[in-house]
Amino acid sequence: MAGFQELIGGYHRFRTEGWSQQRARWAELSEGQSPKVMVIACSDSRVDPAQIFDTSPGEIFVVRNVANLVPPYETGGGRHGVSAALEFAVTQLEVPEIVVMGHGACGGAHAALTQRFADAENGEGGFIAHWVDMLEGARERILAEHGEGAAAVRAMEQETVRVSMRNLRSFPFVAEREAAGKLTLHGAYFAIADGVLHVMGDDGTFAAA
Repeated sequence: MAGFQELIGGYHRFRTEGWSQQRARWAELSEGQSPKVMVIACSDSRVDPAQIFDTSPGEIFVVRNVANLVPPYETGGGRHGVSAALEFAVTQLEVPEIVVMGHGACGGAHAALTQRFADAENGEGGFIAHWVDMLEGARERILAEHGEGAAAVRAMEQETVRVSMRNLRSFPFVAEREAAGKLTLHGAYFAIADGVLHVMGDDGTFAAA
């Protein structure tokens, strides 16, 4: 696995090869960005949206956090990192599409299902617990339906996408643009084990792309 010095080595390879080979593209990007898709994904090191979707610089506007969650629209308290990025992508960049992508082996979804960090202090899991409690409403239903095995974990991983989609629509500027046909929301789920991307249909179920 790469440490910081290996990352610097990677930068030099990029600067010599990738950047130089796409000099015109980087010159264009230095003037601004106009991505057509915003991707909200997990911070997990195994699920880089740019790699999974095989995109070039400037093509997707990406926000990554624990369990690819979008909080509901709210105006009080705290720092709203996801909300700020969403607001910028939708109202300033005017992206026409948003993709929420969950994934297999998601630690955040597992923590929500097992309540691993329940009652933990901040710095010892408390921040994680408070973040993934957005999934609490689905927890009892999933456990009742699937028990505590692998099926429940996968169900919770996919539920992260549905919850985020619902919360996206709680933002007035998202709902208004979607209703006007100016913005389309998509759900996706990447299974790390087999490398298959699943796309969410209108009924909330996932099927291989």
